[in-house]
Amino acid sequence: MVTKKSTPVKPAKPNNGGGIELYLKRIFALMFGAVGLTAIVSWLTMYAGGIHLLVDFAAGGVTPLFYIVVFGAFGLAIWGQSRAFSLKPSTGALVLALYAALIGFSMTPLIWIALTVNPASIIQAFAIAALMFGCMALFGYKTLKDLSFMRVFLQIGIIGLILVGVFSIFWPLGDTFATIVCLAGVLIFALFTAYDMQFLKRAYAAGGDETQKNQLAVLGALHLYIAFIAMFQYILSLLNRR
Repeated sequence: MVTKKSTPVKPAKPNNGGGIELYLKRIFALMFGAVGLTAIVSWLTMYAGGIHLLVDFAAGGVTPLFYIVVFGAFGLAIWGQSRAFSLKPSTGALVLALYAALIGFSMTPLIWIALTVNPASIIQAFAIAALMFGCMALFGYKTLKDLSFMRVFLQIGIIGLILVGVFSIFWPLGDTFATIVCLAGVLIFALFTAYDMQFLKRAYAAGGDETQKNQLAVLGALHLYIAFIAMFQYILSLLNRR
């Protein structure tokens, strides 16, 4: 009896292109959703009279609640990143939404000042930040150069910005030094955008199940959201230094 040899069937190659496209769409949908939520919360806070909860107009400064919200959001961001792969993706998305809402609330004084000094600066700052973010994200995704060497320098830069921010609570910065800090902040978070995009691309290529990829998408959205919002705030501050 003659048996026919079966032709081995080659396994189908995974559609990494389509897979990573969906993965990136998920990241940017979460990120821009968080940006939109921040804008809505800031607008509601301002036009519902919430600005008086954050700004002490008599003393010409901010209230204790402002610092509570700022440091609370900072703590939430650190906790969310440390727990990114132990939380369900849906829970991680809720943490991102809560963080975006807190940032929108705490950004209200800066937006109010911009509306008072130069309303057009808000649109200008958003446009510049969006352009820089898009260019750096594309560069980080496309470049063949390994950007991991920047990690230590960027972390040191962010720690420096945080320390300067805390220092400025007690001792106001001079105009020249404040301008330098804003420029440094824009540069650091622009570079961080490129670094994060390359990291997210490589992390996806490393594999993992669907849950892990969804968790990574939430973490990536948080990182990119922080970079974009930070650039927007620093640019808006620069445009309204006077």
